[in-house]
Amino acid sequence: MKKIFGLSVLISIVVSTAIAQVTTPAQQLIMTNEDSLNAGVSSSKTVLSGYGSAFYQRNTNQQTANITLERIVLFVGHQFNSKISVFTELEVENAKVEGGKSGGEVSIEQAFLKFNLNSRQYIAAGLLLPRIGILNENHLPVNFFGVERPLVEQFIIPCTWRELGIGFYGRLKKLPVNYSIALLNGLNAAGFEHGSPIREGRYEGQNATANNLALTGSLQYLYNDFIFQVSGYAGGSNGLNKRSSDSLELSSGMFGLPVYLGEADIRWSKNGWNAKALGAFISIPDAYSINKAYANNTSSTSYGAYAEVAYNLFENKPKLLKQQLNAFTRFETMNLNNTIPSNGIYDGTLDQQNLIIGFAYLPIPNVVIKTDVRLLHTSPVALPYQQNNSLINIGIGYSF
Repeated sequence: MKKIFGLSVLISIVVSTAIAQVTTPAQQLIMTNEDSLNAGVSSSKTVLSGYGSAFYQRNTNQQTANITLERIVLFVGHQFNSKISVFTELEVENAKVEGGKSGGEVSIEQAFLKFNLNSRQYIAAGLLLPRIGILNENHLPVNFFGVERPLVEQFIIPCTWRELGIGFYGRLKKLPVNYSIALLNGLNAAGFEHGSPIREGRYEGQNATANNLALTGSLQYLYNDFIFQVSGYAGGSNGLNKRSSDSLELSSGMFGLPVYLGEADIRWSKNGWNAKALGAFISIPDAYSINKAYANNTSSTSYGAYAEVAYNLFENKPKLLKQQLNAFTRFETMNLNNTIPSNGIYDGTLDQQNLIIGFAYLPIPNVVIKTDVRLLHTSPVALPYQQNNSLINIGIGYSF
């Protein structure tokens, strides 16, 4: 199994390198009702939009399987006038929320006012999804090929990461460059969990502390069929006042217990081919102090990267012009505890490589049926341990 996995990884890397340009899937150009409102071309002042997905997953090592209605999201937006619009989105995960039982979640995914300054610039204020990585803003199930979102954009860059704040967005007048900068509330180091560096430290609009703040920014350069992007985050993860912070021996202030995240990606799409690559890195310099105060085994640095290539098998078939059958492969590598402080415990299972191979069929642009196999290899601390595993996935999704 290990030799097969290694050979598969090598093939994936060679193919991805040979294509060597990396990308936005053609589906991301699809206009949903939300997109229409955002672009100012909606035929109605009040619009409904949304998306949803469901999946089945089989773990071959554990001989277990689960199936769930992963999420249903309903968007309601309204254009007050040519300058001001409101965007709101309600999400229900895993179909059902019942008091006293775990499993489901109801949350607001976004809720902000958009103020158009001119045809190139606008300000957004409220619950925002900052422009970090590829999927955080563009996470509809028709916008990525696998049944699961790329793991790097779940655990290093926590997808659908939203916080309260204000952002400025625009594009240059004479160059194909988009940019953004936003001021948001910071993270909560007490919520950091082993195995997901900052994901559980997000407030997501719920009673966030405002003693600590964060800055995010991005630059996108569009050239022919390519999109190049760099984005980053820098912010504090301690919202306690000085007295409480001193009692826990934690640094305080606007950027107390700083967290830094940097990301770069490249996307390419042409003639049925799609490719993309992304790398991201997290640094938490005060991980030792966080572990001392909260005993949550926070790592000092974490990283992740992936490369993906896909081809639409219906590209040159005139009778199937409006359909897509995308064959794809994606290789991901990440270490969620790349370096740990002296009071941390290293976990080899968080140093892993994943190879995903599958198909995504779109009978119409806004509906997708997916299937894939994920081959997982980890580096555990001690044996016996199953270093290799495979997961079989089948999923459906839609957007409108």
